[in-house]
This record gives sequence, C-alpha cells and structure tokens, in this order.
Amino acid sequence: MTFDESPVGEPAEYVAPPTLVPSVLDRKILEHFPGLVVRKDLTNGLKQNAVVPTYVLEYLLGQHCATDDPAAIAAGLESVQRILARHYVHRNQAELVKSTIKEKGRHKVIDKLTVELNDKGGFYEAEFTNLGLKKVPVSDDFVRRYPKLLVGGIWCITDVMYELSEDPKASPWQIDTLKPIQVANANIDEFLAARAQFTTDEWMDVLMQSIGFNPEMFGRRAKLLTLVRLIPYCERNFNLIELGPKGTGKSHIFAEFSPHGMLISGSEVSAPKLFVSNSSGKIGLVGYWDCICFDEFAGKDKKVDKALVDIMKNYMANRTFSRGIEQLSAEASMVFMGNTQKSVAYMLKHSHFFDALPDKYIDSAFLDRLHNFNPGWEVAPIRHELFTTGYGFVVDYIAEVLKHLRTEDFTGAYKAHFEVASEVSTRDQTGFEKTFSGLMKILYPDGKATPAEIEELLSFAMEGRRRVREHILRIDDTFKRNEFAYRAVGGGAKVTVVTPEELQYPTFASPPSRPAEGVNESAPSAISAALVSSDPFTAVVSDLTVPSETPQAILASPTAALAPQPVHIVVPENSLGWSYRRLFEPYLRGATQITIRDPYVRHFHQVRNVMEFLQLAFELVPDGDEIAVHLVTQADAETREKQLDLFDQLERAFEGTRVAFTWELDASSGFHARSVTTNTGWKISLDRGLDIWQRFESGTFSTQQAIPELRMMRATEVTVLRL
Repeated sequence: MTFDESPVGEPAEYVAPPTLVPSVLDRKILEHFPGLVVRKDLTNGLKQNAVVPTYVLEYLLGQHCATDDPAAIAAGLESVQRILARHYVHRNQAELVKSTIKEKGRHKVIDKLTVELNDKGGFYEAEFTNLGLKKVPVSDDFVRRYPKLLVGGIWCITDVMYELSEDPKASPWQIDTLKPIQVANANIDEFLAARAQFTTDEWMDVLMQSIGFNPEMFGRRAKLLTLVRLIPYCERNFNLIELGPKGTGKSHIFAEFSPHGMLISGSEVSAPKLFVSNSSGKIGLVGYWDCICFDEFAGKDKKVDKALVDIMKNYMANRTFSRGIEQLSAEASMVFMGNTQKSVAYMLKHSHFFDALPDKYIDSAFLDRLHNFNPGWEVAPIRHELFTTGYGFVVDYIAEVLKHLRTEDFTGAYKAHFEVASEVSTRDQTGFEKTFSGLMKILYPDGKATPAEIEELLSFAMEGRRRVREHILRIDDTFKRNEFAYRAVGGGAKVTVVTPEELQYPTFASPPSRPAEGVNESAPSAISAALVSSDPFTAVVSDLTVPSETPQAILASPTAALAPQPVHIVVPENSLGWSYRRLFEPYLRGATQITIRDPYVRHFHQVRNVMEFLQLAFELVPDGDEIAVHLVTQADAETREKQLDLFDQLERAFEGTRVAFTWELDASSGFHARSVTTNTGWKISLDRGLDIWQRFESGTFSTQQAIPELRMMRATEVTVLRL
C-alpha cells in the first residue's frame, strides 16, 4: 500500500537524526538480521509527535530506515515523518482530515479501527478512534481476515472514501482498502540460524535493545527480570504478576511491544468482555489475543466482580471457560501489573506481597494459579539514560517470532541435566517449568543451552514461583510449605532456591505455616539452613540459590559481630540496604592509615564513591585524631585531564580536616586487583572496587543520593583477610 503526497496539514519541522557510529553489537545485528532492525532512538524521537504504539512507528521505520547508512536513515526518517504528518490522524485535526477526504474523494489514514456487528442490519460497522467516524460500513471479508477488529481493534492503514448516496440513511463514508500494520510472517529457520551467531550475553543485549533499553545500564539479573515480561507472548496460558513502585515501566511492553497483546487499563473488566457473552455468544478477549495485561491491577478501591474471579481461577488453571453448558478453551496469557505503596521490608514484617490487591483477588486459590511473581521493586525507575541509541529488532518482527514459539514446549528441557530434589506441588512445578520454558524460548530458541545456562534459568524460574508460594502461606495456613530445590542428575549437592528478599531480611522472611509432608517441624527451614554455618571464616549471600550452608553473620551485617572477623561476602545484584558503613566499618575502626588500590577510578561517579568512603573515614575518626587515606589508581587516556582535576578537587576539599587524602597514578600493566588495606592488619579485596552500586538518579532531593542503603547494588563480592 503506497501513500499519496498531498498534504493534510503542515508537517512538523524536519530534524535530522544525530549521526551515530554503530557499536560492534549493532554491526553484528545489521549483518545477521538485514532489513529487520531499526535504530531505537528514532522511534523515541517520532513518539514525541504521534501517540501510537511503538510497533506502528517501527513498521514504518522498518520500511524506510532499516540500515546504518546515515544518508539513507536521514532520508527514510524524513519520509516517515512526512507520512505521519499527512496520514496519521491527530484528534484535534480530525475535521481537517475529513474535509480532505471529502474534497479529494479518498485519502489514506493511519488510525485504530474497531468493528461491531449491526444486529438488525446484518452487516459490520467500523469506528475510527482518532478520526471520530462511526458506523462506517466495512466488508465482511475484512472481518473474516482480521477478526481482532471485533475485539479491541487494531491499527490499520485505511483508504477511506467519501461518496454521497441517494439513500439519506446510508453512510457517505466507505472503506476501500484496509491493511493492518504488521510485518509478514517471520522465517523461523532464518531466525534460528542468525541467533546461533550470537553469544548468550550478546543475545540478551540484542533483546534489551529491541525493547528499547541500553543493556550497559543493566546487570544480568536486571536483564532477566526485564525479559520475563516477554514470556506471556511466547508461552501459552502463562500467568504472571509484577508488583512494584511507580515509574518502572511495568506496562510498557504490554502497551507498545506487540500487536498480539491487549492492555486493559485498570482492573475493572467484565466477564463477558474477557471471556464470553452468554446472551450474544460473542467470544471475549481471551479468544483473540495472545496476552492480556491488567494494568493498575492493585488498589483497594477497585470494583471487582466475585463471579469474574471464579471464572478466572478456572481459566488460569485449566484454560477453559463456559458458555452455558458448552466448555470453551483459549490460550491467552494473563498478566497483572500494579503499584505497591510499602517497602519490601514493611510488607515482609507486617503483611504480604499481595496486600495491595483488591480484597477479592487476595484469594489463595486465585493466587496459586500464578506461575511467577516478578519483583518490580528490583527494576530501576525509568530514566533517560536507560534508553538505547543502538539497533534492535523491529518490534513487530520479534513479536511474530515469539508468537510462533508459542507452539514449542521446553518445560522438560532441564530434566536431562537436573532433577527436582524436593517435594513440590503440581502447581509449583507447573509454575516454574512454564517460566523456564518461556525463558528458554527467549534466550535459546533452538533449545541449545549448556548445563550452566539451563541451571541459571531453572533457578531463576524456581525463585519466581517460590515468591508466589511463600506469600500465599501468609494468607492461608492450610497451604503447606514446600522447599524449592534441585540437584544434578546422577548425584551432586542439593541446591535450595531462596529469594533475595528472604536473604536480605531473614528475620521477617518465614511466615508461620505447617511444614511440608516429610519435613521435620523442628528442623531448620530452608532459609535458616541457608544462613547458618559453623565456619566462622565464610559468609555468603547467594543471589538466586543457596548451594551450601551460609552464615547469618553477613545478613545481620558484619558490624553486628562483637569483634571483626575474616569474612567473604557475596551481595546479590539488585539488593538494597548496603553501604560502605555496613561493609567496612568494623575493619576501618582504629586505623590511622588506609590505602585504596583501584585502577578504575576514572569517571565522576567513581570519584564520588571515593568521596563517600572518605566521609565514612571522617565519621569513624575520634576528635583529636587523624587518618591518612591514599588512593592508587590509573589514568584514563581519554579523560585524564578531567580525572586529575577531580582528584585535585577532592584533595583540596579535605585539607584541614581529620582526613588527609592523597593519590598517585600507577601505570604498571599488571595492576588489576582492587582492595582496601589498613595499618591495623586488614585487607579487604573488592571485585568491583568501590563501584558497588548501579547508577541511580541524583539531584537535590534524591533519596538514593542521600541514603546509600536505598541504592540498588551490582553483584559484588568482598573478601576480608587478616594480614
């Protein structure tokens, strides 16, 4: 379908896109997926002036800008902007567009169409969302070819005609041609062959860029938490819940990413709209969409029909619903997104993670149907620097690939390497196996993953289902506690999966509940077993699993000990509650000389970290005493001048205080290890140096800047040795 060039209104002033040098990953994407990727910052720029889903914009960008040639991108972007200016219908220009159609006799528009059956007339009528036209006759053929027109509507390029009829009751508006905005069917064999050219890390980054995020701003766990949101598109009947603070982009993927998903604003939806109308026999949303997301699902003031909850329980468990005496089935996945008002620690101490939901949904039978609880509080709030300027898939292309993968089944792919080593309920096993299957399809669609890669996904999937189970126990004491554990086939140590929040807040973690069958009630729980060790030297906080016994010392913080002891600390990615004081205070007290060795103190935020360390040292030195802190680092060729200026500023800032700060550059090629050494006999080895936090939003009133414990951690290991 081509567009004419006659204007409707004045197009926005053309702004040429910035010229960017593609990264190594970008060039690899362009090489193996030619014509199927776009530069994602172009999409963000276009969205400023067109309130349309991302897949609509990228459909146009994919036709005009699927290249890394700057001249071609500039020309293509200008064409897309021209098309949007002339054919996308802004609501405030609807009358102008209608006038254009009348004067010309016909005109193509980009708008969302919804179709209904006129019962009395026996024909279909369309409504244009932005253009405002209603009761426009539409061919039965279009409805048969595109049934989603009947349920929620779809974005289309439509050739609209205007012709007065002799029948005054007939609509002068006519639809000549109609084309949904979607790419042709994806070639799965070519997709799998191209996927094989990327490592797992590269492929994760490709997917993150395709969603629109800069992968450099996310750790591995954060990437997995983001990619979990794609599972409902590739796994049939997958039930996902994500609750967390506002502004983390929970609903973005379900509103923008795929033409096969439907976002319902608010939790107020009727059973006929969702499932089936018994009066008309019309099938609801679950019959037409792959994924239905309930946005703003939390809130005590939401009106909820108890009958709807009961129908949803049956559908989420059995994939069936009733129309009279007839049993119907569907494959739509259910996603529930909502905001929490309380901190994780507060919910653990006083209630449960489902507390923000409407009361009628706080039903253990309903909640037990959820396959995965994605912890939204671990997802960073959306900020400008999180968005990518790199290349990613045209989202409609990857949406078609994910739709095809719904026919695959990887639920048992782990069984060749691992076996469940604990008693779990059928729903627990179904939950983590469907999550595992979805992640396999997303990351290893050809099924080729190493045992270590399979173990990572299995552990992560078990964690998501454990979170559901643990908080049902707080609601319904008739449920039994199940341990989530696995071991390698043929033997090996049992690995118990525990959620990060249980490790971070062990005092609040275990709700009272009857033990699982065969479990000694006096025996330690999975958490306590994971936190107690007779070895005073080792302290480990595991991210997703607890492969062996680990001591409580670290979780209470080393500062809780009467005397500092050697310790090994593993801090999970995305953890909260950590600071230099918690990590270092016992080992810095009494020192008069401290040496920091870190070759990578080069950027502003890294020098600011040194500032915070010096602040801690200042607070630990008694009045009348002094401490000398010496930094040994390396220069960065590109930012050397700025780097040295920052060091000079920091040195001057502490002149005349009880902290004497000095620094030097070590140019030796073998300088890699990072550590803090005191003259009291402690050496603290740091795998990340002082750069332990993920990037956070700074500003005058930023709580994360003022309170380190509110910052998300990078995965970090700290080993303290006595010299």
